Amino acid sequence: QFQKPYLEFSGACEGCGETPYAKLITQMFGKRLIIANATGCSSIWGGTAGWVPYTKDKTTGRGVAWGNSLFEDNAEFGCGQFLAVRQRRIQLRDRVSAALAKCASVMSTELRGGLEQWLEFSEDRTVTEKIADGLTALLKAEKDKAPEIAEVLRLADLLMKPSMWMFGGDGWANDIGYGGIDHVLAGGHDVKVCVFDTEVYSNTGGQSSKATPMAAVAKFAQGGRAQQKKDLGALFMKYGTIYVASCAIGANFKQTVQAFQEAEAFNGPAIVVCYSPCIEHRTKTGLSQMSLDQKEAVDCGYWPLYRYNPSLRLTGQNPFQLDGKKLTGDVMKFLVKQNRYAQLARAAPELAEELQLKLSAHLKERHEGMRAQAAATPASADGSAAA
Repeated sequence: QFQKPYLEFSGACEGCGETPYAKLITQMFGKRLIIANATGCSSIWGGTAGWVPYTKDKTTGRGVAWGNSLFEDNAEFGCGQFLAVRQRRIQLRDRVSAALAKCASVMSTELRGGLEQWLEFSEDRTVTEKIADGLTALLKAEKDKAPEIAEVLRLADLLMKPSMWMFGGDGWANDIGYGGIDHVLAGGHDVKVCVFDTEVYSNTGGQSSKATPMAAVAKFAQGGRAQQKKDLGALFMKYGTIYVASCAIGANFKQTVQAFQEAEAFNGPAIVVCYSPCIEHRTKTGLSQMSLDQKEAVDCGYWPLYRYNPSLRLTGQNPFQLDGKKLTGDVMKFLVKQNRYAQLARAAPELAEELQLKLSAHLKERHEGMRAQAAATPASADGSAAA
């Protein structure tokens, strides 16, 4: 909470539900963060013409590296960034090994020890962040001693292992860019995805997406959406090899921090789906109470809190952890506070009641299914039931 954020002066709407997640990620990983941002709200407030709200550390000069691709191919764009960085770090490792093998005798004790430490911990983001700046300074001071040392310095920007994240909205993640996300995450690459789920195409005026829940009114769904929301988290949990989490920062800040931390630490692909209240929800209390809106959504079961960590299976634990176990709220009372639901109740009360009852039943069934999943006997790493 008290870490310096590397996101400031965004052009987002007042009370935007997306920016708190982006700010938190920069607080946690900002000095080593590389973002591939899908076109949408997060690319507009994240890269408005004339300035970029992502900043850097004044002392070290390290900060967020941000890039924006098209709407439909951000996962491919981010995967390309990851592959490029991985290849350059392989080259860096080769150069460090060559330098130690050929010219260790002319290095200072500090440089030799630092390079040996880096070889041992080169894939550890925390360790490399701590030693990168000091090691770079030593390389600059001794670059003229041998060409091999100069070669290591040429690639020194990647001594610190970067955190590779993709940002985008629910339209990208569920609809237009879903095929790319599925391909990249299923490929096992060590990339992380943060989905800002506003449940509509916010940037283009509030059109319905596959993330729009049943009974909600949106553009292209003026009569209330008749289908249930696409369960992105459940789809990716089926792979069994992808870290998946569902968060609402205003409902449980600790769980959100834990999810981002675990996603970052997981050696493989990860996706975190974040409930992001939006002006398009037309909440009657306005976005000034966005955090309370998130809490009510979790309390009534409208938005689930969970973490699915495949690593836990290796120690005989259930990989699925339900963080919002007990429901204390009323779905109907939550829905009536948002004009996207209340509008249909005014225009077609019988249809609204029918769809909202179906939605309520679906949410209850989903929650019971998650409770059963969390209580199930975990399978071991080889797929058999744990003893």
